[in-house]
Amino acid sequence: MNIYKNLAVFAGGVLFGSAGIKLLSSKDAKKVYTHAAAAALRMKDSVMGTVTSVQENAADILASAQDINEARAAQEESAAIEDCAEKAVSEE
Repeated sequence: MNIYKNLAVFAGGVLFGSAGIKLLSSKDAKKVYTHAAAAALRMKDSVMGTVTSVQENAADILASAQDINEARAAQEESAAIEDCAEKAVSEE
C-alpha cells in the first residue's frame, strides 16, 4: 500500500512540475517577470541616488568635524602658549 502512495505522490509531483514549468514559461508569466525586473531596476536607481546623497552628506559632515577639531586644537595650543608665556613672565 505504501508503494502506491509513493507512486501517486511522485506522479502528482511530475504532473504539477510539468504544469508549473509551462505556466512559468508562458508569455503572460514572462511579461510579469519583465515588469517585476523593470520595477526592481527603478528601485535600484532610486536607492543608489539616496545612497549617493547620504555619502555626500557624510563627507561634508566629516570635513566640518575635522575643521572644528583643528580649530579647537589650535585654540588649545594658543592657550597653552599663553599660559607658558605668563609663567615665564611671572618667574622673572
